[in-house]
Amino acid sequence: MAKPVRITETIFRDAHQSLWATRMKTEDMMAIAEAIDEIGYHSLEAWGGATFDSCLRFLKEDPWVRLRRLKAVIRKTPLQMLLRGQNILGYRHYPDDVVKEFCKRAVDNGIGIIRIFDAVNDIRNMEVAIKASKEAGAHVQGTVVYTISPVHNIESYVKLAKELKELGCDSICIKDMAGLLKPYVAEELVKELKKAIDLPLQLHGHYTSGLASMTYLKAIEAGVDVVDTALSALALGTSQPPTESIVAALQGTPYDTGLDLGKITPINQHFNEVKKQYQSISAPIQVDTAVLSYQIPGGMISNLRNQLAGQNAADRYEEVLAEVPKVREELGYPPLVTPTSQMLGTQAVLNVLTGKRYGVVPKEIKDYVRGMYGRPPAAIDPEVQKLIIGDEQPITHRPADDIEPLLDKARKEIMPYYQQEEDVLSYVLFPEVAMEYFKFRASSGNK
Repeated sequence: MAKPVRITETIFRDAHQSLWATRMKTEDMMAIAEAIDEIGYHSLEAWGGATFDSCLRFLKEDPWVRLRRLKAVIRKTPLQMLLRGQNILGYRHYPDDVVKEFCKRAVDNGIGIIRIFDAVNDIRNMEVAIKASKEAGAHVQGTVVYTISPVHNIESYVKLAKELKELGCDSICIKDMAGLLKPYVAEELVKELKKAIDLPLQLHGHYTSGLASMTYLKAIEAGVDVVDTALSALALGTSQPPTESIVAALQGTPYDTGLDLGKITPINQHFNEVKKQYQSISAPIQVDTAVLSYQIPGGMISNLRNQLAGQNAADRYEEVLAEVPKVREELGYPPLVTPTSQMLGTQAVLNVLTGKRYGVVPKEIKDYVRGMYGRPPAAIDPEVQKLIIGDEQPITHRPADDIEPLLDKARKEIMPYYQQEEDVLSYVLFPEVAMEYFKFRASSGNK
């Protein structure tokens, strides 16, 4: 039966992460936060992803303070965050004591919905975060990371969703970070998931390939409950479909969101004004159909361009684009999402620029091949494995089982700068960046 579709607004997280390198300042959010709270969104994605790192590193802001300030004025709409499972918000695995404490503190500081994913869809890397988030009282959304490969199909996604339900997830998200999900595939995937699991289903897509709005519509017709959109000032390109367009398309149908475009328009105008100060870092709003061939997310494309420019090798861009799918196949078809997208992209650049494939291998790729990021979706090419780690045997157990607790040690290390228990978590996730921020905070007298 058709029913109203709900909207998760991404303007405070993924929209500016995709288009403004995650640089939106808290003040620009606070200026419009109360008005956004009145719209009637299903949720407001406002934290997690790259926002934590960017707050500390580039904006000299405390991400925990941002969250508390937003929660103080956004009282009706649940605040939502994106969590990378055992990676939390960093780029490697952290011990269980850190994962548990982080989930608890996130909820205590105002997060109501935690979307949990793992880059290689290894459920073992999500289990602790799911249980900790449930215990903390959050709505837990388990995530199916969507990609295309010989080993990724609807059956595999349904299997993962069932496992996430068994772990206690309250809803399931299909995360299409590269804009690869096609409309009729989405229709079939949603129908099969709905048949297999009796949980709310949400779709997160990016407009990179130009397919997302069409994909959303077919998914809605197939029964998806919630979709992620961005206000039009920060929509399209590598961001999400525009909120206003989706709301307008569904008006007067059984899927009508019930949201008032008259209330949304002045909020969007705020961001149209704000975006003027971010023009120097704003990504171009364009459709890039190359993603359908190379399966490279928009953020990864910009990283590759920057890496090559830094090496005075911008003219090798097409070679690197062609190398990425080869590396991905040889390494077992991991989805290209943080952190695997950055890792594989760097390896592709090194393979091209050195002229010797896997002659130079970053530590992160070695750890991935060792099994320290989880179980690859398919077997790693044996010859490539030997090039990278020799005769060493990859681990087969849960990677975090090998990591010692960190909280007590970290607390002692930052004691001269300690102001709140959340500082310990910031330091564990980003030691150098957090310490630099703590010193800035101390020198400026910020609390």
